[in-house]
Amino acid sequence: MPRPRVHLTEAVILRQRDYAEADRLLTLLTPAGKVVVLARGVRRPTSRKSGHLGLFCRSRLMLATGSNMDLVTQAEVIEAHEALGRDLLRYAYASYVAELVDLLVPEGEGSPQLFELVSGALAWFATASDLRLEARRVELALLNDAGYMPSLYKCVVCGNELVPERNVFDVAQGGLVCASCSATLTHGVPLSLGAQKVLRYLGTRSPDQVALLRIRDSTHQELERVMQAYLQYTLERQLKSTEFLKALRANLLLHEGASLHDDAEDQAQV
Repeated sequence: MPRPRVHLTEAVILRQRDYAEADRLLTLLTPAGKVVVLARGVRRPTSRKSGHLGLFCRSRLMLATGSNMDLVTQAEVIEAHEALGRDLLRYAYASYVAELVDLLVPEGEGSPQLFELVSGALAWFATASDLRLEARRVELALLNDAGYMPSLYKCVVCGNELVPERNVFDVAQGGLVCASCSATLTHGVPLSLGAQKVLRYLGTRSPDQVALLRIRDSTHQELERVMQAYLQYTLERQLKSTEFLKALRANLLLHEGASLHDDAEDQAQV
């Protein structure tokens, strides 16, 4: 059956690139898959579509089949996630997930479940307080969808069920290694029992259930370290947004520390 000349779809805008004099190439995630489309004239001040095609927006689009790629003929924003544009940290997390999706999902592939995962994550980053927790949940879900889910219940070396103790995560072998097998490893990231439990929970629970979790900063750091090491090994590259996110958080912590110091000095002078 031939594809319709014009079709309607919802989409999340993952990436924007300027093209020609006033056009823009958009990388979209739709319920049917990831696609690159052309939005003609969207950079002109008089364009009626520009406000509906912002980065990370969830929009309803009318797409027409072009010679090389689909063309955006109509656009209506559903969720603009305006908070992502006002808060640099929230924007950085949204950029991180968008880059992950772009790298892990081949063009033309995807599913309604993946679309809802990414759309829900962007809504979380725009409103929730624990951004790191959602980043870890989405990482696991994307890895699972791409066929790279790490082994969290059985040792990747001997295949035995893991016992509740401090095991080692081996990025090269794709998961946790039991204490016996890890004795011969020359590399690997030790992972506390608490961090292992959180990873398993994130990989099997809904966003509403994950939102109830409260974990220590040290556990957050463990999880981020092991997941980003695994992603870097799997993707064979360092994500651009990861470095930006680390630098931004370090800068925010520096300013928070300076602010606390100034407050202490002010109190001392009273």
